[in-house]
Amino acid sequence: MRAKARQEPNPHPWGKPAQLFLLVFVTVDLIGTGLLMTPVTTNDLHGLGFVDALFTATSALSVCGLTVLTLGEELNIVGQLIVLFLMQVGGIGIMTLASLLGVAVIHKFGLRMQLAVRAELPTVAAGDVSGVVSRVAKICLIVEGLVFLCITPRLWLGYDMSLGEAAYSGLFHSVSAFTNAGLALYSDSFMRFSGDPFILVPCAVAIILGAFGFPVLVEIRRRLRTPRRWSLHTKLTLTTTVVLYAAGIVLVTAMEWSNPATLGAMPWYARFTDGFFHGVVPRSGGFNSLATGEMRDSTLLLTIMLMFVGGGSGGTAGGIKVATLAVIVLVILAEVRGHSTVHVFDRQLPNEVIRQALSLIFLSATVIAVCTIILLEGTRFHLLPVLFEVVSAFGVVGMSTGITADLPGWGQCMLTLLMVAGRIGPITFVTALAFRDRRRRYSLAESRPIIG
Repeated sequence: MRAKARQEPNPHPWGKPAQLFLLVFVTVDLIGTGLLMTPVTTNDLHGLGFVDALFTATSALSVCGLTVLTLGEELNIVGQLIVLFLMQVGGIGIMTLASLLGVAVIHKFGLRMQLAVRAELPTVAAGDVSGVVSRVAKICLIVEGLVFLCITPRLWLGYDMSLGEAAYSGLFHSVSAFTNAGLALYSDSFMRFSGDPFILVPCAVAIILGAFGFPVLVEIRRRLRTPRRWSLHTKLTLTTTVVLYAAGIVLVTAMEWSNPATLGAMPWYARFTDGFFHGVVPRSGGFNSLATGEMRDSTLLLTIMLMFVGGGSGGTAGGIKVATLAVIVLVILAEVRGHSTVHVFDRQLPNEVIRQALSLIFLSATVIAVCTIILLEGTRFHLLPVLFEVVSAFGVVGMSTGITADLPGWGQCMLTLLMVAGRIGPITFVTALAFRDRRRRYSLAESRPIIG
């Protein structure tokens, strides 16, 4: 008689948190879409069409940043405030959700595992939902407030804006920067601020902080003077993030240094400023101070790779997350060295984490490949711009080579679905894997296929 794996019932009352988040996300998204379709939101008093409204609302709520219209020209103050509200709700909600799902996953394990995680990462293991929400909101408001105070005087004094206009623009773009939404009020995004460190640097710092993730930010604040006590997640996230930011900044600056359409026509000091900014934003920032469509193919390919990785877990950035990349790199290093287990920072990675990382990367790459093929077959655009657009949508980055508005309606709807999948999909997928983990009560004989 064939043996069957015994499935243990889940005694924890968490239900299906990822599915609940999907329901809430779609509900808020449709409400935002409906509001943007009302006549009071546009300058022509006709409201947005369904596709444009859905695309804009989804981009704001998923903090992606792709857009098919110029927010400052086609939407009036009411429409812009709706977008601003969706960005803020999306940023706070996503950081809160990722942290609470961490709590849900932890609570499915036994008491010994819960205690171990509480000692290792007390922020995520805390069960106080209201406490998590309040801490996330506090971090958002503090960072956004500091960025607002940095860029508003510069907008007022340096760009011929009234104090009210500068304050409004500073508020909108400080929220857009920290939430990693990358939505701007201007048709040229941040190109009018090219070479201005007083605008670009504060926004880049906000993008970096938002991409780190809530658990990392809180743990650093609590244990700033004792880095040896940082959790494995924080160490992996910080290490990988620093390496990726450094590589992105150096490579983008070097590859575009002599490009007359981007950095090549600028003074040397402005090249460093814009090179720094464009080394940061592909990780999920979305703004651009240079003409992305004029960048060299090598720079675009590097940007695609950075967008695919994204930022830290529990943050506003998208992508497969830096911890996932770190796990795969560590697995490869262990295999090259002939080690049967994966060790890092005096810890051993469990097999289920490795399986989840591999599954997430394969699924994400497959979705991107299929959608790229469909758009290539149905549009007149070439491979690199289409791949760039698809990865930007799936990684909820928001950068574009300029083809978003020229895509057919069905193509824009596909990007909308990609934004939802890129924002909710990885969270739902990994959480589902964790909740479906079952222990087999038996082992079968090993057999090895030929690899390579």
